[in-house]
Amino acid sequence: MILVLTVILVALVFTYTNGFHDTANSIATVVGTKVLTPRQAILLATVTNLLGAMSGAAVAITIASGLVNADAIPAAASSQMLICALVAAIVWNLVTWYVGLPSSSSHALIGGLCGAALATAHNDWHAVIWNQMPKAGKHAWEGGGLLFKVVIPMVVSPILGLVIAFLIMVVLYLILRGWRPLTVTRTFGKLQLVSSAYMGFSHGTNDAQKTMGIVSLALVAATRNGVFNHLPGWLKFLRTPEAADPQSQHIALWIKVLCALTMGAGTAAGGWRVIKTLGHKLVRLQPVHGFAAETAAASVLLGTALLGMPVSTTHVLTSAIIGVGAAKRWSALKWSLAEKIVWAWVFTLPASGALAYILVWSLQSLGWTF
Repeated sequence: MILVLTVILVALVFTYTNGFHDTANSIATVVGTKVLTPRQAILLATVTNLLGAMSGAAVAITIASGLVNADAIPAAASSQMLICALVAAIVWNLVTWYVGLPSSSSHALIGGLCGAALATAHNDWHAVIWNQMPKAGKHAWEGGGLLFKVVIPMVVSPILGLVIAFLIMVVLYLILRGWRPLTVTRTFGKLQLVSSAYMGFSHGTNDAQKTMGIVSLALVAATRNGVFNHLPGWLKFLRTPEAADPQSQHIALWIKVLCALTMGAGTAAGGWRVIKTLGHKLVRLQPVHGFAAETAAASVLLGTALLGMPVSTTHVLTSAIIGVGAAKRWSALKWSLAEKIVWAWVFTLPASGALAYILVWSLQSLGWTF
């Protein structure tokens, strides 16, 4: 029981760090264009993140049942595995936040989950669902495993963000050719409030749901193992029966509310280090550029969330900003910084996976039963 509650607590800590680490994803451009102050932008992001987090559960179901094969994990070790996965993701989040790099909290969590599962299953590669053909189902795009739900979207989603942002910006340049600069700035200053809210909502549909999946996974395992058999009446809400079809796993309302509020609290704490990188250092933005980048990124994020794909909001928005900068002119981008960001993307999944694996292995060596 204590281990299960520890999983929930650590999962909420991860959600909180995800909130302040990824705040920049939904407000960097609106701050960079000076449409809103950081305080105003964080308030907007907090509210819209909460709304997005409550809007669905497709991504949560993928995390809970689409990446790790529960049958390959020793029943008594599921809580320890999840704690190690979350700790690895938290460490990676804090390190990249400290140095100001917009890395992916999503891929840090997924890497940690896969690395911890592999170590807990004593290198049984069946512990991770690598490749499972997807199919249309009740809950978006069911199946898929790590390849179809994570790896392919990890590559495709930033490309989509870049291309869509580039095309939006090209169309806007054609439409706005005869407009006065002051009129463009004032008009898109107002429109960017809408696009920033859209970005915050889309961020919530993807990121907060990942922790919902972790909490649900822990509760299902504990219920299956009889941990909650003798709970007092007021704690019976913790019981989470396993669905006959994993892709139909129910995510309780209280889990959604708790994770959404924690994400909102983390968002309210802000992430100024990363905001400066995305909103100021990568390319100089005007409101029209911010509108194009946010609209493109939010559309990609919402589409992948509906398909149950836990993609990186950081990857998508950064690539959208690059697309906007490329439409402006190639020399407007600071390519040396973009290169550092790309390397952070490349290393996140394997680095967090290796960290979680080492953490599990170390605890096993010290005698902690897995």
